Amino acid sequence: MGVEDKGSDSHIVSEAVVEKHMDYDTESQIAPPHEEGTLKRQLKNRHIAMISIGGVIGTGLFLGTATSLQSGGPIGLLLGYAAIGTVCYSVMISLGEMVAYLPLPGGHIKLAERFVDPAFSFVMGWNYWYNWTIILPAELSAAAVLINYWNQSVNNAVWITMCLVVVITINMFGAGVYGECEFIFASIKVITITGLIILGIVLDLGGGPNHDRIGFRYWKDPGPFVQYNKIPGAKGQFLGWFAVLTQAAFSFIGTEIVAIAAGEAKNPRRNLPKAIKRVYIRILLFYIGGVIIIGLLVPSTDPSLGITTSDAGKSPFVIAIKHAGISGLPSVINAALLTSAWSAASSDLYTSSRALYGLAMVGNAPKIFTKVTKKGLPIVSLITCAAFSALAYMGISSGSGRVFGWFVNMTSIAGLMTWFGICVTYVRFYKGFKVQGYDRKTLPYAHFLQPYAAWYALFACLFVCFFSGWSVFLKGNWKTDQFVTNYIPLALFPILYIGAKLWFRTPMVKPEDMDFVTGLKEIEADTYDEPPPRNWVERFWQWLKLILLVFQM
Repeated sequence: MGVEDKGSDSHIVSEAVVEKHMDYDTESQIAPPHEEGTLKRQLKNRHIAMISIGGVIGTGLFLGTATSLQSGGPIGLLLGYAAIGTVCYSVMISLGEMVAYLPLPGGHIKLAERFVDPAFSFVMGWNYWYNWTIILPAELSAAAVLINYWNQSVNNAVWITMCLVVVITINMFGAGVYGECEFIFASIKVITITGLIILGIVLDLGGGPNHDRIGFRYWKDPGPFVQYNKIPGAKGQFLGWFAVLTQAAFSFIGTEIVAIAAGEAKNPRRNLPKAIKRVYIRILLFYIGGVIIIGLLVPSTDPSLGITTSDAGKSPFVIAIKHAGISGLPSVINAALLTSAWSAASSDLYTSSRALYGLAMVGNAPKIFTKVTKKGLPIVSLITCAAFSALAYMGISSGSGRVFGWFVNMTSIAGLMTWFGICVTYVRFYKGFKVQGYDRKTLPYAHFLQPYAAWYALFACLFVCFFSGWSVFLKGNWKTDQFVTNYIPLALFPILYIGAKLWFRTPMVKPEDMDFVTGLKEIEADTYDEPPPRNWVERFWQWLKLILLVFQM
């Protein structure tokens, strides 16, 4: 992949940096632990491993692809996911270079404070909290859409309440119970998506009960692209492809969570580069593989794809299996997808509550959010974040499918702005490292595409965000709700930054003053060479850990 993994030489740059910055007291720079109650480490290794695998699979792929296929067609869907996949990979190699060198608690939010300024870190932190808080009602709305497959006579408020009770209960019991539940849910998700891809190949080749060999039939009729809004020619096809981008971003958002976990990762300078270098495998296997199967099995004109209509609300995978004539299996798959929505919602509440707790701990949120129970539960943060889940009840009058679309827009834009912030931070990191005379080749992880990949992702994120609501400007297509949900998150980012800048009144960190040393002593102490396997059991375990690292993003 053209990546230089310089783990064995990483101590060279660390020693050089320490020598150049002897005026820094690394011990005093580390924040003391919170005395009156702290989060407790209750997640076991098997929890972390399965959560990291299952966390990349959610309703964006299972349900959101319905709208994307309807808007862009099979090729438009594939190219849209491929385009966002390149942006995701560019962001991850940028993030990877920083967190492999400085795997600090707080991840990219803390790095923004070091290499940009405190105001930018403030915005990154609150944008990240907002992102995970808004995803929660999105997943609850998705759950209601999936349940509608079985029963449309019951008000969606019942299903939303039922799912919400499950999610809050899991989180109220603490990280240990959350880890056990997520272990089960994530296992179901991994088995489901793997089985669906295999089943999709079998059905496409005529292995279903109807023995209908589909092949590339739907790529020919109704065609590889959709003429968006019935606009003829290449323009309509291009607009159909562009309509896929925002939803595709919703599916990819969350890969950067590895940075938040960097401060708790074992042997980070060895393991993080391995995980980041293999992120392209995850993108190709789950996302690209999944959308190819969807495009082969379901025509873009299928009326069941419209998740905003009251009589639809089905996953493209469920639609394909139903068309193949496999009785009973669609309900089984829909139930598995429902657990995916529960799992994602539970993770969203967990992440958002810890993000709010972290903001309060560094003084960027009211101190009351640092209150922790004796069992290590950030109770005030958890209750506050759970309150925002009530937004899902908007689906009672507007339809859960429509509300899901609103939250997809808001989450996608907030997530893309997080990626934008990561790229800005990396560009500053790259500049400071160069100005201070250090050689990137001695970093634990370095990629030959830098800094060009960071600049590409930076402008790509802004481009997609800026034009995310373009369809409302088409003649006769104005939709106030779509305009607001696309552009409010985008407008908040600069508004918050300007406000924070006026509040903090701190200048941007100069390249020559950037801190590349604080915490290095502890990081170096946690770095070690793993011994080679001595027998076939250890070789198998090492192989299994490498497979897990592929999905730890």
